[in-house]
Amino acid sequence: MRRDFSAKRVVVVGAGRTGLALVDYFCRRGAVVALSDRRPPEALPQTRSLAAQGVALDLGGHCRELFAGADLVAVSPGVPLTTPAIAAAVERQVPVIGEVEVAFGELTAPLVAITGTNGKSTTTTLMGEVFQAWGKRTFVGGNLGTPLIEAVQSAAWDWAVAELSSFQLEAVRAFRPRYALLLNLTEDHLDRYPDMAAYVEAKVQIFKNMTPSDVAVLNAEDAGVLRAARDIRARRMLFSSRRPLREGMGVEGDEIVWRFGGRERRFPARELRLEGEHNLENVMAALIPPLMEGCPAERAWETACAFSGLDHRMNLVRVLDGVNWFNDSKGTNVGSVIKSVTGIRAPVTLIAGGKDKGGDYAPLAGPVRAKVAHLILIGQAAERMQEVFGEITHTVRAGSLCEAVRLARELTPAGGSVLLSPGCSSFDMFKNFEERGELFTREVMALSERKAV
Repeated sequence: MRRDFSAKRVVVVGAGRTGLALVDYFCRRGAVVALSDRRPPEALPQTRSLAAQGVALDLGGHCRELFAGADLVAVSPGVPLTTPAIAAAVERQVPVIGEVEVAFGELTAPLVAITGTNGKSTTTTLMGEVFQAWGKRTFVGGNLGTPLIEAVQSAAWDWAVAELSSFQLEAVRAFRPRYALLLNLTEDHLDRYPDMAAYVEAKVQIFKNMTPSDVAVLNAEDAGVLRAARDIRARRMLFSSRRPLREGMGVEGDEIVWRFGGRERRFPARELRLEGEHNLENVMAALIPPLMEGCPAERAWETACAFSGLDHRMNLVRVLDGVNWFNDSKGTNVGSVIKSVTGIRAPVTLIAGGKDKGGDYAPLAGPVRAKVAHLILIGQAAERMQEVFGEITHTVRAGSLCEAVRLARELTPAGGSVLLSPGCSSFDMFKNFEERGELFTREVMALSERKAV
């Protein structure tokens, strides 16, 4: 049922893509909208046309009085709920909700919500393709790209599949997906959360309102996931990349085995284009909701086998003079880097660093010691990472990503691999991880072959 926001005073926080989508949504619903962002007007050219549409602009900081006098505050994912102006609204008992909660209130299609530290985008994209191959009109978005709020502008969807970050889940209230996936849990975003427990608490908000008629898809091999989901009310459906399961999706030999409703289906894992144990987990998680809903197994498997992965996630850029060059710019936390390093051939030259997210780099020490012959560090985190890894492997610093590529060319012998997998966010040097990965790809493609002597 469409809610009535006519004449309601709504403050939208954050002027990124999600915030602008929220502004558009509330304006269409007749609300009196104000857009607030801590950045100054000159940094937000996308807001210039909004004043002519009747949107009040609160730029260069957040006005506490504006927030405290609102009927509703709608928060973009990048904005911490601890922001003083938001705290002032909460003190005045003004409802504070996130974009996901706003969208869910009007979403008519059943929703699959995917979270976890790593693999969210791959799983979300593949699942969307499976539903679409089955002939279902499927919205695919969320943290992946298109805000979920844009899904409610159309009633034409049969399914909605959304990647959700911990930030998006912080401000949910009545949010309740049909299926909720928790893929894995490792340290991340500790520049925003005080500790790992707070990060996990945000993630498990995805299960908050689920009932036994809903389904939680969980990684059977991740102890943190099972611990976090211990008290949920939803029906559990597990997947495992290491063993067969009595019910759920597991592995036996070189086959993926799906057991559900008294039936069993087997799929040859060698037919997948995606490689690595982490991608095997992503594929299994992506298949479970469509299969449970009745998607023909042959159609689902054909789609999974045709899927080649996402940009900036372990993409083989080129093979040059016997060296494999991989773009894993989306590898923005330690857990992701571990999976990437262990999945390629040694010796590895690893390019890492960027904006430090406050996590512990120590879990990466084992894979670095085992496979990384050269570590090239860039960005703000370089000094801290050198303290951890400098005595484990040959470590050098580069002033830019372009310099790092040149150093990697000099250091890596034929038969080795160069891997850009930063383990950090990109915001110290780049607009986003896509820009970082695109520059890496351009620089690698510009390298010329060595002439035989």
